[in-house]
Amino acid sequence: MKYQNKEVILLDMNSTFMFEEDRFGEKEDFSIYYKSIGGQLSSADINKTIRQVYEYLSAIYPQEEYRNCFPTLQEAIDACTCNEFNVQDLEKIIETFAFYEHGEISTRYVQCLKALNKRFVMALIVDIWAPKQRWINTFKNLGIWELFSAHSFSSDHGMVKPSPKPFEMVVNDLGVSKEACLVIGDSVRRDLGGAEAAGLDCVLVGGGMSEKAVGTFSTLLDFQNLVA
Repeated sequence: MKYQNKEVILLDMNSTFMFEEDRFGEKEDFSIYYKSIGGQLSSADINKTIRQVYEYLSAIYPQEEYRNCFPTLQEAIDACTCNEFNVQDLEKIIETFAFYEHGEISTRYVQCLKALNKRFVMALIVDIWAPKQRWINTFKNLGIWELFSAHSFSSDHGMVKPSPKPFEMVVNDLGVSKEACLVIGDSVRRDLGGAEAAGLDCVLVGGGMSEKAVGTFSTLLDFQNLVA
């Protein structure tokens, strides 16, 4: 098995070890959280704004021209709404968007990550649209932030998978060879595609299938049970 001699794993997050993310369905009422943090816009206005921003980002996310220059959430708000929000309103819109973009990490996956870290150096390669602080806070609260020796959050630098650049950046930050690294993610296009473009091996989890992957597992838990 080609992944057995690896020393470093570069982990995707959403649908790899965080789930129930991106809660932007048509029936979602974003004003519930927004009002709970003191937001002053009407329920109709905040719901319209969040939906416009999500739809705009969803439309450009797959487009190759944005692969290395994906807009920040604030830039997206400016681009697709006609409103001129004050600083306080803007902060609460961004916080609300982050709340609904954020998912959950179960105890089983916390334990899985800790077990993997006993064998591998670990790093994160994450595509998110909101600023990363909510996710970092979650990782710290769960005691897993220190497991990751390097990280790439797309909202920091605008490079989204399958661009090879975030993968290459993390490998360089770690100071390791590409041959020592294994990417693990759920997306054939984003995780495997980005890994392949960067010259890295990739294992797919969550049902993704491709002959180009060096392994496939139903879940990250299954991978951990085999190798850790």
